[in-house]
Amino acid sequence: MLRQCIRFSPSVTHLTGSLLRPPAAASSDQLTSLGFRSVSLPAASASSSMSLKLIPAKNLKISTPTWWLESRFHFSFAEYYNPANQEFGVLRVLNDDLVKPHSGFGTHPHRDMEIFTYVVDGKLTHKDSMGTAETLGRGSVQYMSAGRGVTHSEMNNDNELLRFLQLWIKPNAKGLTPNYGSRVWKKEDRHNQLQHLVTDINKLECSEDQHTGVIPIHQDVNMYVSECDPGFSQTFTLQKKRQVYLVCIEGGLSVNGTNMSIRDAMEIRGLKDSEYQVELKADDTSGAFFLMIEMSLA
Repeated sequence: MLRQCIRFSPSVTHLTGSLLRPPAAASSDQLTSLGFRSVSLPAASASSSMSLKLIPAKNLKISTPTWWLESRFHFSFAEYYNPANQEFGVLRVLNDDLVKPHSGFGTHPHRDMEIFTYVVDGKLTHKDSMGTAETLGRGSVQYMSAGRGVTHSEMNNDNELLRFLQLWIKPNAKGLTPNYGSRVWKKEDRHNQLQHLVTDINKLECSEDQHTGVIPIHQDVNMYVSECDPGFSQTFTLQKKRQVYLVCIEGGLSVNGTNMSIRDAMEIRGLKDSEYQVELKADDTSGAFFLMIEMSLA
């Protein structure tokens, strides 16, 4: 069995608000008020079409001001609640956090979420109830399957500003055994190519190294990152009945001709009956650093 090929240690969690109210359907007027801009691409057939929705950074909700933290919420979280902006498929949370030196998130609980923290700048120090303690830098990932419940802390013990993206994926089952792990990668792993970070545990090859290989999670999700030179172009094949949430972390990016700037996001919904080619071109001056979360079409 695949799970016998991968060893995990019991695990941990992450926080910042209550997620209590149920989602509601969004009208086109509500989406427009949130800053979403729809772009319809040529249809592959009369019954299906691919679409892109650009979410400008200026329309992301910024957390209530505090001396140590600034968060940009891509979806409803903590004090920000909008029934028209609850999630994207199984992606429930995506926060872009700036944490000032010598501060951070103290010990707090998590439950029934697959949680990933991608370090953009600075150093993130993690400690958990199992006795795990480590510090991670740019391009590293801290991940956990919160399962039936765990606790941990995330701190910036350094003298420089810390920036990271935290993502919560809804698992395919509740009450799982908690797991924790991390990956430390180099820039060459993502330079001018799509680096595969995360995949479904049921699709992971047993040969993957548990310390350097693709991270297994309990959901049909793939995650990629790429850091590109100015003008560099690459193509991603979006399979039928799949969708992508894309974040421009740094620089600028053109996606099938639609331009993105730093901290912009984009929803890409694929075709129901055939694959589609997504062209990703880095800005000619600044280059691009971006993250993609690919999943089943909702």
